[in-house]
Amino acid sequence: MTDPGGGTGPATPRRRGRPPRAAAEAGPGTRERILAAARTEFSDRGYDKTSMRGIAKAAGVDAALVHHYFGTKDEVFAAAIEVDFEPALTVDAVLGDSLDGVGERLARHFLAIWENPATRTPLIAVIRSALTHDAAAKVLRGFVLRRLLERVAGDLRVPDPRFRAELAASHMMGIVIMRYVLEVEPLASVPAERIVEMVGPTLQRYLTEG
Repeated sequence: MTDPGGGTGPATPRRRGRPPRAAAEAGPGTRERILAAARTEFSDRGYDKTSMRGIAKAAGVDAALVHHYFGTKDEVFAAAIEVDFEPALTVDAVLGDSLDGVGERLARHFLAIWENPATRTPLIAVIRSALTHDAAAKVLRGFVLRRLLERVAGDLRVPDPRFRAELAASHMMGIVIMRYVLEVEPLASVPAERIVEMVGPTLQRYLTEG
């Protein structure tokens, strides 16, 4: 505004909140679009080489909008891997009301997720990121594995249930890395059901024997 002396008044304060472009791009499905782009970026580029700007570009939105929905790179990574690990988090139905045969059921459920190419590809990317980057490992350990282990341990009726759940998880994750990430033979090519037959009794002992 011009004053009587010909000068200008105070500048109009900047509005707070999302920048105009980000506000215009926000809408139904935006968060899901960003999340889908993030999953692709993390899968193709790995954790270390993926950036918030790159995710925004892949999603076709302003980078400020990615920060608005997810805050930090760690948070968007956590949200992305939650989607990838969602099938594994349905373990409640596998445990059921009885622990008889739970080792075999758990092994079969876990391997079925990794045998499916649609779920295996993003999960391999997550594991590789966790093996090579501390921040990715921290997110995986603290967010997804904690939730999974808590669900398994909550149904066990033995001493040290959390420790036993961790033993079972470490056993299965070792198989995952050897079979699907490193592709070590003959483990990489034997039928999944053969692995279930061999591993099931060991998981049963971890989870049920006093």
